[in-house]
Amino acid sequence: MGEIKVSPDYNWFRSTVPLKKIIVDDDDSKIWSLYDAGPRSIRCPLIFLPPVSGTADVFFRQILALTGWGYRVIALQYPVYWDHLEFCDGFRKLLDHLQLDKLESLGQSELASRLTLNCQNSYVEPHKIRDIPVTIMDVFDQSALSTEAKEEMYKLYPNARRAHLKTGGNFPYLCRSAEVNLYVQIHLLQFHGTKYAAIDPSMVSAEELEVQKGNLSISQEEQ
Repeated sequence: MGEIKVSPDYNWFRSTVPLKKIIVDDDDSKIWSLYDAGPRSIRCPLIFLPPVSGTADVFFRQILALTGWGYRVIALQYPVYWDHLEFCDGFRKLLDHLQLDKLESLGQSELASRLTLNCQNSYVEPHKIRDIPVTIMDVFDQSALSTEAKEEMYKLYPNARRAHLKTGGNFPYLCRSAEVNLYVQIHLLQFHGTKYAAIDPSMVSAEELEVQKGNLSISQEEQ
């Protein structure tokens, strides 16, 4: 992020999108940091959680691009939690504080189980996740994930859509942001017109998205 942080795009992002600090727990030391951009009328925004060693601003390219299309995007940086249930409780309190309703159908135990599965070497039966729409974004070049780990991910989500990038390494959302943003929009298109929409459907037409998909195909063929 060193060179990126001195780029014009990053400086524009920091000058236009404020970093908010929010405390929702009784413990005043637990401070959530977040960037919240886009129309506040949207109660089901797109939420980005940073990687293990990342911060909320690693998604600045997604925030700039997607809010330009009319999406509401929130990038979070969470405080120290050592327990899954404690994290889920804090996350739910944050959503309540922001008056969001995206996770209203998920209980605390369900959230905790998903987080636990993310950290354990286990297998989830396909029928238990068949109703959850998932898109797996993957790169063809080297990354921290082994081939075995990727194959295991495909097994966990057998019905997931797959979005492949020729390059991107561990940070495709930074170095291949245009493609990543487009795949995010394609995934979110299925929620347009529902209570889970992160955008007013009238702001982005399906025709415009098809044009972008065509541009992506041309770009990939030229590489």
